[in-house]
Amino acid sequence: MTRYGFVIDQRKCIGCHACTLACKSENQVPVGSFRTWVKYIEKGEFPNTRRFFTVERCQHCEDAPCVEICPTRALYKRNDGIVDFDSERCIGCKSCMQACPYDALYIDPNSHTAAKCNYCAHRTDRGLLPSCVVVCPVSAIIAGDLEDGTSQIAQTLAREQVQVRRPDQGTRPQVFYIGADETAITPGLAAQPSMYMWSELGPANVELEPKGSLIQLSNGTGARANGKPTATGAPTTHAVTVYDVPHPKPWGWKVATYLWTKSVGGGAVAVAGPLLALGVLGSGLEALAGLLALVFTVLTAGLLVWDLKRPDRFWRVVLTPNLRSWLPWGAYILVAFGLASLSWLGVAGVRASMPGALVWLTVVLGLAAAGYSAFLFGQAEGRDFWQSPLLLPQLLGAAVVAGAAALLLVGIPSSAGSQALQTTLLAGVLVTFAVVLAELYTPHANKDVAAAAHYLTDGPRARYFWLGYVALGVVAPVGLLIAAGLGASGWLSPVAALGALIGLWFYEDAWVRAGQSVAMS
Repeated sequence: MTRYGFVIDQRKCIGCHACTLACKSENQVPVGSFRTWVKYIEKGEFPNTRRFFTVERCQHCEDAPCVEICPTRALYKRNDGIVDFDSERCIGCKSCMQACPYDALYIDPNSHTAAKCNYCAHRTDRGLLPSCVVVCPVSAIIAGDLEDGTSQIAQTLAREQVQVRRPDQGTRPQVFYIGADETAITPGLAAQPSMYMWSELGPANVELEPKGSLIQLSNGTGARANGKPTATGAPTTHAVTVYDVPHPKPWGWKVATYLWTKSVGGGAVAVAGPLLALGVLGSGLEALAGLLALVFTVLTAGLLVWDLKRPDRFWRVVLTPNLRSWLPWGAYILVAFGLASLSWLGVAGVRASMPGALVWLTVVLGLAAAGYSAFLFGQAEGRDFWQSPLLLPQLLGAAVVAGAAALLLVGIPSSAGSQALQTTLLAGVLVTFAVVLAELYTPHANKDVAAAAHYLTDGPRARYFWLGYVALGVVAPVGLLIAAGLGASGWLSPVAALGALIGLWFYEDAWVRAGQSVAMS
């Protein structure tokens, strides 16, 4: 059995970037993209300073999360341990970039498909070493078969103390480091500057934490991004990242809006179904619930396809799927829900009452459409903030809020069922807010989750959270709905519904961005 890996001796590395250039030349990596790169960390205060180098790349994990989440099997693990990719299968969904805890993947600007280090598989298959190994002037990179006891890499591992990057992720990386400094090998321990050396630009597409934000170290001490002591007087690291490559945030407003449209579509029937069964929803809202579900499901599918870098290949998700990924299952759920919603709409137009079987089938599919993303985001193992067990309750609560709010808005001409919808919306807003607060303010699993929560509540997205979500999406609707329930003007409930919908989108957008705010390399 063959199992390839790398050993990188950081005691020898001189930061010359020869490995980066050789990789680019050998694999025709476009300008601005990197399969292997060198990060510089500087520690100390002048004149007692030192620079550390770290060679970073795909870790060729034994348990590779990028392979599991890839919806079309474009990423796959070979029998020799190399994690390779097939650009002809890739749809450019960027899920692999979220699943990788090492920032190793990028979207090729020419092919619009994902790419990364593949151990120079075309060379390895011919018995040649990867190009980075050949070109390294100080032999700091060792490649070979980890299972061959006579190989240089196996003998090096047997006699040297080695480290791996982010062992807490459980991916069992096959790239081992000798003599790597903790601040260089562990993301987040070094402060992020506004610009890098030799450059007028800093980290691309990265919203920096406010100056002076806390960086928590593995030994329990802390440092400030501006080098000042922490509030507790703990020592600071004075470690700064002075050179790195860009690490874009793959998902933006389209993904946030997709979560929102799913909530409206799934929630419309998830709320309408039980109210119909109880006989408290006006018959005129039956067809409107089906129409909302159908229209917003179509919008959801459109946003999903629009966000792909290769939308022309979307059919691969359905016809050649990787069933270990939740993205194909999500596509199947959306298709089934769309058909059920169409049936609901058709039946509502010709019958006085809805068949119970159709109602409850559509309700279940609506909840599935609203909630399956919890499992998809859970497969994005590189983003610890998205691994919360409270994500599914939060998405289902958001569906209740969005569905009740949408029905209140479209049902303005009819008063039948409005009281039940107001009560449902009020309960949904309060319960969802409680879940959100629990997610953000209860003890966090690790420092990365805490940093992402801080980013959302006190960082660059704090205004989105406090003004957009809490003020507009929670406080205002609750006050208006209570006033409406006490007999105030009838226009208050539609205004409350509109505020709840807008506030929910603000939260979804801030939540998606917060999950990507923590450095992974």
